[in-house]
Amino acid sequence: MGRPATKPAKLKDGYYIELRNKGASSGIRIQRDTKEQMEHAMIDYEKTKEVIFLGEVINGKFINEKKKARARAKAKAKAKAAANKTK
Repeated sequence: MGRPATKPAKLKDGYYIELRNKGASSGIRIQRDTKEQMEHAMIDYEKTKEVIFLGEVINGKFINEKKKARARAKAKAKAKAAANKTK
């Protein structure tokens, strides 16, 4: 047993989505090489999981800000919760 790594993991180039169980606060990241593959994966996983598009990574950095995608997901969750309260 050695010391744990202190340097963050490098991200591969491609498109990233985050998969969560419905109602969970954290999930796992999935990477796909092309946009078409990513869209296909989103369609497959959205049946059972909550899917959040994180963005595209080039040279280890996100091009599309993931904060915007998370903000949209939180706004969507709040709207859904408000709709459930009114029922």
